[in-house]
Amino acid sequence: MNYTTTSRGTRWLLALAGVDARGACVQYADAPLGDETARFITVAPDPANRFPRARDNVVGLEQGWLLAKAVRDAIAEDAASGKRRPIIAIVDVKSQAYGYREEMLGIHLACASAVDAYASARLAGHPVVALIVGPAMSGAFLAHGYQANRIVALDAPGTMVHAMGKEAAARVTRRSVEELDELGEKIVPMSYSMASFAKLGLLDELIEGVDADAPSNAQTARVRDVLAKKVREARGDKSGLAHRLQGESAQRTRAASIEVRKRLAQQWDAS
Repeated sequence: MNYTTTSRGTRWLLALAGVDARGACVQYADAPLGDETARFITVAPDPANRFPRARDNVVGLEQGWLLAKAVRDAIAEDAASGKRRPIIAIVDVKSQAYGYREEMLGIHLACASAVDAYASARLAGHPVVALIVGPAMSGAFLAHGYQANRIVALDAPGTMVHAMGKEAAARVTRRSVEELDELGEKIVPMSYSMASFAKLGLLDELIEGVDADAPSNAQTARVRDVLAKKVREARGDKSGLAHRLQGESAQRTRAASIEVRKRLAQQWDAS
């Protein structure tokens, strides 16, 4: 396998799909997964992008709309056959590409279109699985991956889920990065480790022992097996995203959130 491509997302797309992908800043390919064909999608660096803030692996105006198109094309193509292919979101996104032009041209609409497309695919019966291979940051993860039926991640340096990068969070909280790491050991949502994120009940499997930058063929096959297993789970689970609050970890670390939801539902039903 040749790993000369420029980001983890593109490397893993090539590793898992085994074919050249279509697209520039959003790349996708259809390839076998288990005994069926899946659509693999990732956000890739695009040095020639006309929006300077969107030249890295971030979600900007074009990325949001193109993510939506890649997903909705699969929905439309499968509508007649009734066989809904799995959609695998390979997540390696550093941020959303905010800037003055992006705000004026509606980056919120672009990102919302991606969210809506993934949610529509899930509700239409497409098993959606997110594979986190790098950073999954802020609104970029919300647009690409968070709507998945199942979320899995590599337990490797550089994989993380958070609202902002460490340096930015340190500035906002007026702490050093070292102090922020210490705080993350006590307050789970502030941690940058994937193991801590798993304690929130949002991660369905943490895959250990995989080289995130240059996986061997055996490691790639193991990740593919995990994805196929999660696709089967998603097909058999009609609860949508409710399972995120039903696990033991979520019951322990998100007890207050669960109680708030319960009381809101009671008040809503009573009115």
